[in-house]
Amino acid sequence: MNQIYTSETINDMPQRYRANFINSLSGYKSANLIGTCNGSRHTNLAIVTSVFHVGANPPLMGMLMRPHTVTRDTLGNIKEQGYFTINAVPVNLYAQAHQTSARYTPEQSEFDHCGFRPHWQDDFAAPFVAESPMAIGLRLETIQKIEANQTELVIGRIERVLLCEQAVEEDGTIDISQLSLACVSGLDTYHQASGIAKMAYAKPDKAPTALKLFNTDQ
Repeated sequence: MNQIYTSETINDMPQRYRANFINSLSGYKSANLIGTCNGSRHTNLAIVTSVFHVGANPPLMGMLMRPHTVTRDTLGNIKEQGYFTINAVPVNLYAQAHQTSARYTPEQSEFDHCGFRPHWQDDFAAPFVAESPMAIGLRLETIQKIEANQTELVIGRIERVLLCEQAVEEDGTIDISQLSLACVSGLDTYHQASGIAKMAYAKPDKAPTALKLFNTDQ
């Protein structure tokens, strides 16, 4: 039988234990490097796992940022410049990506200290990560404060995507399994996910149907 964790149980957990426990509940999350710069084009790179789809028309993505109670270069740069990039982390660079969470000073660029190369496009005001197999450039749409815990919800409009064309299927689906991307559970545990199946559109009068199986053992 599963253990039952009540709100009282959770509140009584030591702070770090509780943070690890709650952060693990959402399961696997995508590992992303957020690329930004300030007005002097000084670059910043930060790993963020709270990235999610908001809508396709217009094309929007969102991410949650921790409360701005201390200096947070990523959020500050986004507010100042209005642009940022979301760069998927390849499996072979998960350690360098994790290192971007270290507390470097504002004068130190994580690109330089963590082994990544900035890729600039002349007409876009934020750096992409050259090593990323899937990079997304976004223009800031809105920032909303979540009153429950003072985190900030950042929503950006997708303006460009840098992606290998072979990974895009005929119906527009991106075959993530081709890109060898890292994912994260909790705060600091990295994984390499594998596909199970691509399913047909679900209808009440039809049984679940797999259009594509990634693992024939399933």
